[in-house]
Amino acid sequence: MKKFARFNFVSIFLLCTTLAACGFQLRGVANLSFKTIFVQGNTLSISRELNQSFKTNGIQVVNKVEDAELLLELLDEANEKRILSLSGGGVVREYELNYRISYRTRDPASETWSTPQLVQSRRDFSYNDNALLGKLDEENKLNTDMRNDAIREIMRRLSAIKVTPK
Repeated sequence: MKKFARFNFVSIFLLCTTLAACGFQLRGVANLSFKTIFVQGNTLSISRELNQSFKTNGIQVVNKVEDAELLLELLDEANEKRILSLSGGGVVREYELNYRISYRTRDPASETWSTPQLVQSRRDFSYNDNALLGKLDEENKLNTDMRNDAIREIMRRLSAIKVTPK
C-alpha cells in the first residue's frame, strides 16, 4: 500500500511539472497597458459583456473622450446561419453558424483610427427536426459561446496595444 501511495505522489508530481514545463497556465486577467477606455459606436449584442470584461480586468469605461487613454469604436457585427448538408430527401442535416464583429481603436491624442479589426468565429452543428427544442437550445449556446470567444479575442488584441499613460 505504501508503494501505491508513493507511485501516486510521483505520478502527480510528474504531471504537475509537465504542465508547468509546457507553459500551461489558467486564464487570468488580460495584461492591458491602459486603465481607462471610451467605448463608442453601435450598441452590439456583446456590448454589456465587453464592458463587464473591462471591469473584471480593472479597466474603467469612462463617459468622456478626454478621460480615456484609449478609444474603442464598435463598428458592426453579423450572425449568419448557413446550410452545410442535406439528406437525400432534402431535409437539413447540418448548419454552419458564423459570427463576425469589427472594431477599431484610436489614441485620444491622435486623429487617426487604426484599420478596422475583424474577429470571426464559426461553429458547425447537426440538426434534427425530431429534436427541435434541443437543437434550438444548442444553437443558442453555440452563438453565446462564439460571442464569448470574440470578447476574449478582442481583449487579447487590446493587450497587444501599448498606450503611454497620460
